[in-house]
Amino acid sequence: MTLRIQRAAGTKCVVYTLMGRIQADRLADLEALVKSESPESEVTLDLKDVKLVDREAVRFLAKCEEQGTTLRNCAAYIRAWISQERNGTQPQVNVQTGE
Repeated sequence: MTLRIQRAAGTKCVVYTLMGRIQADRLADLEALVKSESPESEVTLDLKDVKLVDREAVRFLAKCEEQGTTLRNCAAYIRAWISQERNGTQPQVNVQTGE
């Protein structure tokens, strides 16, 4: 499974719809796309169709959000992981259930 990126632009906003798997080896391309947008444009990353991310991708998403990029349709597990990365905590796993 690879990462597919679709771009949709409005008057003052740009939405990148991400589909598939976000991995470290594709982050440079994604970062270049986001940075290529005009400073006046509001950039949104739509994560509705993202199936899997790695740790570097989570760190990238956290950095994007800190710099003003909106994360739309972010799965709960990705949102929780972003929060854990920001707080410097490790994921908590229930030993009995594995959750």
